[in-house]
Amino acid sequence: MSSANKEPQPSAIEVFKNDSEYLLGEIGTELVDQNNFFGKGSVQLLKHHGTYQQDDRDVRGQIQDDGSKKRFIYMVRTRIPGGRMTTRQFLAHLDLCDEVGNTTLRITSRQTLQLHGVIKSDLKNTIKRINDTELTTLAACGDVARNTMCCPAPFKNAVYDELRGLTDEIAERLRPRTKTYHELWLTDTDTGEKCLVGGDSEASLSGYDGDDIEPIYGRQYLPRKFKIGITLPHDNCIDVYTHDLGLIAVLEDNKITGYNVLVGGGQGRSPSAKKTFPALGQKLCFATRAEVISIIEAVVKVQRDHGNRSDRKVARMKYLIHNWGLEKFKAKVEEYWGGSLTEPDPTDVTGHDDHMGWHEQGDGNWFYGLNIENGRIKDTETMKLKTALREICEQLRPSINLTAHQSLIFGDVAEGDRAKLEEILIQHGVLLSGDISNARLWSMACVAWPTCGLSITESERALPGMIDDLEVALDDMGLSEEKFTLRMTGCPNGCARPYNPEIGLVGRAKNKYTMFVGGARIGNRLSFIHKDMLPAEEVVPSIIKLFEYFKEERQGKESIGDFCTRKGNDALLEYVEA
Repeated sequence: MSSANKEPQPSAIEVFKNDSEYLLGEIGTELVDQNNFFGKGSVQLLKHHGTYQQDDRDVRGQIQDDGSKKRFIYMVRTRIPGGRMTTRQFLAHLDLCDEVGNTTLRITSRQTLQLHGVIKSDLKNTIKRINDTELTTLAACGDVARNTMCCPAPFKNAVYDELRGLTDEIAERLRPRTKTYHELWLTDTDTGEKCLVGGDSEASLSGYDGDDIEPIYGRQYLPRKFKIGITLPHDNCIDVYTHDLGLIAVLEDNKITGYNVLVGGGQGRSPSAKKTFPALGQKLCFATRAEVISIIEAVVKVQRDHGNRSDRKVARMKYLIHNWGLEKFKAKVEEYWGGSLTEPDPTDVTGHDDHMGWHEQGDGNWFYGLNIENGRIKDTETMKLKTALREICEQLRPSINLTAHQSLIFGDVAEGDRAKLEEILIQHGVLLSGDISNARLWSMACVAWPTCGLSITESERALPGMIDDLEVALDDMGLSEEKFTLRMTGCPNGCARPYNPEIGLVGRAKNKYTMFVGGARIGNRLSFIHKDMLPAEEVVPSIIKLFEYFKEERQGKESIGDFCTRKGNDALLEYVEA
């Protein structure tokens, strides 16, 4: 048989998953050995349990106490459907970041929380303490359906109640059923007693045996990560088109009649591999509330059975749809679902609200959106953000709602407590959201250096300084009120969704970026490459030149993204290089 006819071999990670006995592998043994790191197989399996093995890249190459040239640390991510938390749960995470982390807590672009700098010997206790708050790290990472997203605004009405209820139902339906998580992290090593926490019940621990352990995922789980989000047409704050599967609520007389189902979104790419690309979701069908969960399950199973398990670069569902075409994919979903899918509704996204500042909740209380730059919660000499958040939680006991833009909403604030909340922020040097420039409010950066092992260059530590310079220039041009999305990542994997904003900066080499422009603030258009291998020191001047051109030739209330798309890159380059 020629090599061309050979069946593709599964990737090494697929082998690890297949041989792991439902994500167990060697984790248990390695968890108690004398090393401060895990083996290759365990590193991949650990992601499904909610943790990444990393090393501090600021000290990489320096000899550590154990003689190695790496200081191994762990990122632990909590799964928080819809980004909704209680005060108690949030305070517990603040405690953990001080006691076992690097003293900072980070809000992610998928409405979750991450602890950074956890060491191996603290890993089990950290995960158990998160579960003690009735949250979990299971499926926060890995080749499964990750944190289900929806609008975080805590409005109290039937539409938002429906969104939150569906978010929770999706998260529960697609939760892995393996017992391994409980055995590794939640079993008392002295008594063997399992802790029934994190929303699980005795039935969920004992209801599956043999081949039925994972009825949706199967023994090897999915070929790659799978992202799901729900949005409202007038407020695409969760960037619904970037998800593997997105739902746009269809409303009639202010009631949800069902959902347009989008499939095939995804942000990552590898510049060296032309077969990879970012993609936006495509409309698959309309689903009633009664149908939507079973249709989602059918889509997941199609990806499970037909996604690429040989080459992880093209294992996301967007590549399966690209190779098959939407019609073939739809036919396969219908086969798995057992019926004909309804044509999509004309409803689409039309707006995007960041939910910052004060808003009436609808029940007599208020919520306040606080911008947190790049999601990093920490105290500095000039701004005691972490301390302020702790005081607000302890004194006012608000609900906590995490946004897809890495910020935070305090919910259920009484009218009489509004001034107190602002006073606490101001006393600790925290800028109120209304005092922050639009350039900064609508910006977002991934973690990158020093903790992310995939990062090529800086992102979170680089973007704030760039915005400092950009704010001055925009003010001088009279454009400080302009709203535009600006996102930066330290590598092409796209964790801060840099391929559909109006300006995207993607790490290409050390201190060099690819600049993308022309996306839309409402998230329904991909951007295009404006400049490649752009040195860090040329990023802000390049953005300023675009805004100079924009100011000269914009039409009406045209946005910078619409302007760049209308002009095209040839005209943009001709102007900025003149």
